[in-house]
Amino acid sequence: MDRFFIAGVYKDMSLLSVGHLTGIAPLSDTDIRVLLDRASALKAEMKSPEFISDRLRGKIILNVFYEDSTRTRNSFEIAAKRLGAEVVTWDKGTSSTKKGETFLDTILNLNAMAPDAIVLRHSDYGAPDFVAGRVDCPVINAGDSWREHPTQALLDAMTMIEAKGSLEGLNVAICGDVAHSRVAGSNMILLTRMGAKVRIIAPPSLMPENLPATGIERFTTLEDGLPGADIVMMLRIQKERMESSEIPSDAAYFNQYGLTPARLALAGPGALVMHPGPMNRGVEIADEVADDPARSLILKQVANGIPVRMAVMELLVKPR
Repeated sequence: MDRFFIAGVYKDMSLLSVGHLTGIAPLSDTDIRVLLDRASALKAEMKSPEFISDRLRGKIILNVFYEDSTRTRNSFEIAAKRLGAEVVTWDKGTSSTKKGETFLDTILNLNAMAPDAIVLRHSDYGAPDFVAGRVDCPVINAGDSWREHPTQALLDAMTMIEAKGSLEGLNVAICGDVAHSRVAGSNMILLTRMGAKVRIIAPPSLMPENLPATGIERFTTLEDGLPGADIVMMLRIQKERMESSEIPSDAAYFNQYGLTPARLALAGPGALVMHPGPMNRGVEIADEVADDPARSLILKQVANGIPVRMAVMELLVKPR
């Protein structure tokens, strides 16, 4: 990475091979490394009480969230403001969609207002690519359907590298509702590309037929899939994307697939726990595991969302 950093100072801010971040799949390996390195540098810089960035001063970032969000939307907003940008949040509840305006007309009207970037979350598969082909600014995918959530995968990768030193050779178990998880989709692509060994653990009804990457092992019980795992990433059951018959009761699910201290003990020595949130405590994860200060990386994931999303915006949005 020497050509990107000299004595820890970032020199070239136009290194990405893409103009949008609609998924992990379009990124090159170099793109991924540049984004992670820049995020790491920003995180270090922000530790200084004197840290001030006006790189995106005068720019307007438009958050367009068709689905509810706590972590992702607020993380993007804070990240933009850390870079000196202004943030406008489109509100579905008070928008003209309630009057029958189509998604395309909404996007075209927002584009006519000339934002400098659009951060989009939408329930339709491929919506960010659809929008990217119709607007005049970078589009950043904040999650579409069950397809991809690229900034979550990037912040997860950053968190794993900080905890374990490298992704190369790391054994990562992704457990739970894999079939409906855009987080799982982006993580499978990124982690396998960067040398990690990925396995998925899910009930048969929540096991996807097709996977976005090769070389991934499948297991249907935690007891079979956890041994040897360095990272255990739990996923919530996405009831909004499934038929109620696909899962048993919450209690029955926890009994079979909930991560308890006893089940975590089956994983590799020093295995650490991750979760993209929101957590359903007592369904996919026990309180003792989620709150374990020595094993849980969950709040570190949330914190790393800020520098990762800063890096994405800094590299995609052209400065003044």
